[in-house]
Amino acid sequence: MAAWGARLAGVRGVLLDISGVLYDSGEGGGKPIAGSVDAVARLKRSGLKVRFCTNESQKSRSRLVGELRSLGFNIHEGEVTAPPPAACQLLKERGLRPHLLVHDEVRSEFDQVDTSDPNCVVIADAGEGFSYQNMNKAFQVLMGLDTPVLISLGQGRYYKVTSGLMLDVGGYMKALEYACGVEAEVVGKPSPEFFKSALQEMGVEACQAVMIGDDIVGDVGGAQRCGMRALQVRTGKFRPSDEHHPEVRADGYVDNLAEAVDLLLQHVDQ
Repeated sequence: MAAWGARLAGVRGVLLDISGVLYDSGEGGGKPIAGSVDAVARLKRSGLKVRFCTNESQKSRSRLVGELRSLGFNIHEGEVTAPPPAACQLLKERGLRPHLLVHDEVRSEFDQVDTSDPNCVVIADAGEGFSYQNMNKAFQVLMGLDTPVLISLGQGRYYKVTSGLMLDVGGYMKALEYACGVEAEVVGKPSPEFFKSALQEMGVEACQAVMIGDDIVGDVGGAQRCGMRALQVRTGKFRPSDEHHPEVRADGYVDNLAEAVDLLLQHVDQ
């Protein structure tokens, strides 16, 4: 227990992944992971700052938050850092006009962005939209540019829903990188800029924050590279082999969010 005290001392803010930590998405809005609704409520009552940091790119923030609230979570849209709004800001700042290879559910997030005569490609978790025709169109746009720009809303390999594991955007991103000889710019975890944005919105320094996620690379590794501590839950996409990852080791492994919150509330002030 003393080791936990040392690992969690000085924490003032908590970043929470959503899918695989709070709930498993799926038919009917998904299913909360046991104990997670109460764990979020206890965190918020504790006085610790809390922010939700997700790579969700199949749903708008408003729909995602609506689903979570219907499952009992105390969460508001302004507490969520997600890739689509960050990508829109980047596009506007750089004068980029995207060809969108995204899920229909998030297309509205780009309504204020000029998509005429594309000079870049934005790829997200398009789900069934990852057809050969759509991938090939994105490939053709990139190959037609003197300086191709590929922006990806995350680079996850897979994620978990109630029916099982699902292929994520990372594999499709890598296919376009390989075919076009371009390196994608990632907006979302594990991008340092994405984590820094979440920390700024929460108002804490990296050394005062802990990330809780189910992805050993995207959540844990990404947070640690920003100077944060990170715990991995054994829910969602967690695999036993994650605890022996050759490059990333979490600051702690816990069975679920409820256990992580128990430890935080016991030790953060020590």
